[in-house]
Amino acid sequence: MRFLSGLSFGVMGCLLGSGAVAAPTLTARLEAAGRQAVAEEAARSGLQGVQVEATVVALPRTPMACDAPQIETVEARNPARLRLALVCPGATGAAARQLVQLRATLSAEVAVLVADAPANQPLGEQALELARRDISTVPDASSDLSQLATLSPRRPMHAGELVRTRMLAATLLVRRGDAVAILVRSGPVEVRNAGEALEAGREGQVLRVRNSATGRVIRARVLGEGMVEPVQVDTPSAP
Repeated sequence: MRFLSGLSFGVMGCLLGSGAVAAPTLTARLEAAGRQAVAEEAARSGLQGVQVEATVVALPRTPMACDAPQIETVEARNPARLRLALVCPGATGAAARQLVQLRATLSAEVAVLVADAPANQPLGEQALELARRDISTVPDASSDLSQLATLSPRRPMHAGELVRTRMLAATLLVRRGDAVAILVRSGPVEVRNAGEALEAGREGQVLRVRNSATGRVIRARVLGEGMVEPVQVDTPSAP
C-alpha cells in the first residue's frame, strides 16, 4: 500500500512521454494517476489516513493519435470501477480520446464502534474510534467522530461495526405520547402551552400535536427536546 498524504490535488494533465514509451511505463503512470484521482475524492469527504492502490484492467488496443497523450479523470467515486481517459489535445476522431478501466482499493482511518449502540440514542464520542478499514465499496464511511457522535443508529449496532452514515439519523427529540411545550411567538412575546405529541420527530420535522388545554390538533415543528412551535398555515383570502 502507498500512503497518500499532503497531495496537491487538481486537474491532472500528466504527460505520458513520447511514442516510444513502453507499455509498463504507461501502465505505471496510469496507475499513479488513478491513485491520485481516488485520493482526491477521499480528500473531499474528509477521510483520514488514506491509502490507495490502483491497477489497470486493460490498455487500449487502438494506437493514440499523438505521441504524448494526457490523462484525465472520468470517474473516481467508485474505486472498483475507476475510469481515466487518454486524450490527445487538438486531435479528432476515435483515437483522440480513449477510456481506460482501472480497479482501485481504498482504505482509511474511519469510524467504528467500540461498544454496542442501541437504536434512537446518540452515539456519543466515547462509543467511537478511528480504525483502518477497506472502504473500496463503502462510499458513506466517515472519519468525523464529532459529527457522527450527535447522530443515532436507525437499528441496534454492535462493537467493531463500521459506522456508515446511511445507518444513522438525527436523534429523535420528541416521541409519540410525550408531553411537549408548544411555543407561540408574537414579536418579543413568547407563550408556552402544554401539549401532547401524536407522532415522533427529529429537529426541524413537522408533526401533529394536541393542545392539552383546547384539545385542538395542530401541526408543529420540532425545535428541541420536548419543544415545538406551530407551523403557519396559510388560509385562502376571502373573494
